[in-house]
Amino acid sequence: MTDNNKEGGSVTHTSDFVVVGAGSGGCAVAGRLSEDAATSVALLDAGGRNDNWVVTTPGALVLMVAGTINNWAFNTVPQKGLNGRVGYQPRGKGLGGSSAINAMVYIRGHRADYDHWASLGNTGWAYADVLPYFKRSEDNADFDGEYHGKGGPLAVNKLRSGNPIQQTFLQAAQEGQFRIRDDFNGEDHEGLGIYQVTQKNGERWSAARAYVHPHMGKRANLRVETNALATRILFEGKRAVGVEYRQGKELKHIRARREVLLAAGAFQSPQLLMLSGVGDADTLGKRGLASVHHLPGIGQNLQDHPDFIFGYMSDNPNFAGISLKGMPRLLRAILQYRRERRGPLTSNFAECGGFLKTRPDLDIPDIQLHFGMAMVDDHGRKRHGGTGFSCHVCLLRPKSRGSVALASADPEQAPLIDPNFLSEEADLEAMVAGYKTTRRLMETPSLRALQQKDMFTADVHTDDDIRNILRERVDTVYHPVGTCKMGTGDPLAVVDPKLRVHGLEALRVVDASIMPTLIGGNTNAPTIMIGEKAADMIKGEMR
Repeated sequence: MTDNNKEGGSVTHTSDFVVVGAGSGGCAVAGRLSEDAATSVALLDAGGRNDNWVVTTPGALVLMVAGTINNWAFNTVPQKGLNGRVGYQPRGKGLGGSSAINAMVYIRGHRADYDHWASLGNTGWAYADVLPYFKRSEDNADFDGEYHGKGGPLAVNKLRSGNPIQQTFLQAAQEGQFRIRDDFNGEDHEGLGIYQVTQKNGERWSAARAYVHPHMGKRANLRVETNALATRILFEGKRAVGVEYRQGKELKHIRARREVLLAAGAFQSPQLLMLSGVGDADTLGKRGLASVHHLPGIGQNLQDHPDFIFGYMSDNPNFAGISLKGMPRLLRAILQYRRERRGPLTSNFAECGGFLKTRPDLDIPDIQLHFGMAMVDDHGRKRHGGTGFSCHVCLLRPKSRGSVALASADPEQAPLIDPNFLSEEADLEAMVAGYKTTRRLMETPSLRALQQKDMFTADVHTDDDIRNILRERVDTVYHPVGTCKMGTGDPLAVVDPKLRVHGLEALRVVDASIMPTLIGGNTNAPTIMIGEKAADMIKGEMR
């Protein structure tokens, strides 16, 4: 029997469930399980409460994504497919996780994505199975009917920015002969339009605000520990019995009577498993870690959407940027936001976009666009004077597969992240097609009229030029998944369809890392769905 619970750390508390990571999945599962007063839940996160104006003001996302405020701000290993460049991977830190720093776009993905999961042997994960959990989570102010929910904890609304560029975008879509789409989460989502966002009354509605903040101090059975970095899952034999974590200078243990629920995200869930002795035994041994359970799929199967950004300078007053002329507008926006919770500070920047096919013979869209109300270069880390706009294009179902590995046995050291972008030739060629499709939109009269200067693509003409610029500038659009793959009879599978870790007891993974394949869209709403479904499955087993 292996017992890795022998070393330091005082036992501070015991709960029925210990949830590690308060991101979209962790908040949802903790919030739902703690609805039963007889079930105690402890929720741990390495960051803070994330309940201040920087998080709640949508426009303040620029302060977080490009830096280290509420953000792990990870880097990748050098990417062979991107000319050896090191990529950037912002990940939310604190209650709400990445839902506290993201662009708030409410997208579920295509029904075919979930039906594909089920076809791989993941019973209970077809679209018809997961739709009720999307609806249960949702409080949609604009849409209802078969595909939408009212009264759930997650507020979903139309933008309140009032930006007239939205109508310019729709006009450009018509000029380019693209379909206009009002609702991207209904029967079909092909087309361009204005995104719904996870906001309420013009404020960000993170997963923490939906599922955790309202109950802190009110539910005696919900214990929330912030600034608590999980360092190890504790095992007795093959059973998870608790978590070791560092809070300040103290090393503490928290015990789980029923289960440990790991929800630290696509990078840190596999990292914590490996630090705890779960993973490829030979690789762990090389890091000086004793093997609790050999599970070679942990950290494998990393998938992410490769993304290219068109950027333009523009003197249109409705775009954001850095300029003296823009200061009066910013001051007016601050006053308007304080008064009405409307205007530019409610913008998620990626206000418009949609899903397109690069070839008419495709069954479903293969690219997604995010049209931004500012000119973005290197995730906002490279600043340019003046105002402008951007248009992202990402490949929805890339064939490239990457990995997450330990850099060392030190829990405070970031993992080695390798998305392996554009390693498959098919991904590069699909991105070339995506580039051309997006350029067609950018060259419509309505959008051409806004462009003063093409920042990145003025000299791109041939297919080889496109391939070169893609390798020079592609990076993530912030949707990493897959590193604790759900599956049965698959050598790389880490969890079963109940999200239980294969070969271990009382341990589940409840975040985007369980996705066997990347869904075609933004990953926040699907990860909340995973938390909702996990809570329902657990409650069913407790009855």
